[in-house]
Amino acid sequence: MAKTVLKKSRAFYDEYFRNPNPDKKSTHYCPGCGHGNIHKFIAEALEDFGVIDKSIIISPVGCSVFAYYYFNTGNIQAAHGRAAAVATGIKRAHPHSIVISYQGDGDLAAIGTAELIHTANRGENITVIFINNAIYGMTGGQMAPTTLEGQTTTTTPRGRNPQNEGYPIKVCEILSKLESPVYIERVSLHDVKSRAKARMAIRKAIKNQIDGLGYSLVEVLSPCPSGWKMDPIDSLQWIEQEMTKVFPLGVFRDKTKEVEAQKLEKHQATPEEIKEVLGLTRLTEKHHPRTTPPEKFKNPQVKAAGFGGQGILMLGMAIAQAGMIEGYHVSWIPSYGPEMRGGTANCHVHVSEKPVGSPLVPFPTVLIVMNRPSLEKFEKDVQPGGLIIYDSSLIDVAPTRKDIEVMAIPATKIADELGNTRVANMVILGAFVGYTNTLNKDTVLETIDQIITRKRLIPINKKAIEKGYEFSLNFQKN
Repeated sequence: MAKTVLKKSRAFYDEYFRNPNPDKKSTHYCPGCGHGNIHKFIAEALEDFGVIDKSIIISPVGCSVFAYYYFNTGNIQAAHGRAAAVATGIKRAHPHSIVISYQGDGDLAAIGTAELIHTANRGENITVIFINNAIYGMTGGQMAPTTLEGQTTTTTPRGRNPQNEGYPIKVCEILSKLESPVYIERVSLHDVKSRAKARMAIRKAIKNQIDGLGYSLVEVLSPCPSGWKMDPIDSLQWIEQEMTKVFPLGVFRDKTKEVEAQKLEKHQATPEEIKEVLGLTRLTEKHHPRTTPPEKFKNPQVKAAGFGGQGILMLGMAIAQAGMIEGYHVSWIPSYGPEMRGGTANCHVHVSEKPVGSPLVPFPTVLIVMNRPSLEKFEKDVQPGGLIIYDSSLIDVAPTRKDIEVMAIPATKIADELGNTRVANMVILGAFVGYTNTLNKDTVLETIDQIITRKRLIPINKKAIEKGYEFSLNFQKN
């Protein structure tokens, strides 16, 4: 009589409550699908290695996504093809976690090719489980990058023709040409012996990550009876007789005994280090005191918008950089069309006494606009009691809102009088500083030394800031 009772791994939920089907005890996969085998191998490894509680599985679009139904671990769904990129971010943010990127061939080897290659090339310390069933299984059985020559699918009804659709992508062979990957192996599920090898390969790939050795990928030749329109037994035979000819099994890279463990410490840069790296140390030597803005202009959320080429992004960058020098929490994020110069451009800026949760500014307290389309598009988003600063030289209509403050400044005209219309953005920057008193003008002027790359243009940009600042003071008096 057996003394050991086999039971489900603790890495699985006791009941699959995320599965919308009435049966919460069974998996939803089609009969003969290989995902169940692979899930079991992963779950056993996580439990045996004692890492369930710190494991995170990244899954993209496709049948792979349903891993979150079953695994009692951290789970993150990535956009189609982006699992490796998301895994990189998670691993770097939480270096002591165990991150598994679980992807199918239609995802990893098609839309995710760039992420696949560059993640492997960087040698990220993650584990990639690659399910190769030579087809898009979830969406109707279309041709995948790994579809075999002559294989019929819904999009290759006469069979894959290399002259038209190219040859099957061989992921292990491609990655084995890179320097960084530590372990790459292709396995199969077509018989008991092969499944045992697959189990050991998956264990090794996860153990490599636990030991900090680097990037590991296991490619699994897995049956898809529904997509292939075969019964489960025939699908296993097809893997052995056809798939393994195109995708030979074996180890393509194993440097686990040659490499040293990666350091997992995460370095938290100090404010002083950040300023040093950005070259801002020199600018902070004078320690200009913070200003005391009116309550309504404290912690401004700024959106600046206009045509590409007007210096909108630089304007926002100057605000953020000056704020950082003065010790505020800041963020700056650009947004522009496919043709930046001549197209539309805008940026979002936070200058805050508290940490910034999101860099986006959907509802600005201050809106800076340098063209009419931007005024018409964003005026409605300004918070009640907020401020709009607009270039009246270029915008021939005034804001219609009555619950906000408005400053019209002929910025382009002032810049033209200085000798260069391209410094209109700096005129508006000066007006923003003078009107809101959010930042010290001297800090902003010093910031220009850092963000203007053409040194001969620094003096005129500073003059423009001074002119805008003076205009705002006179505007408020009147």
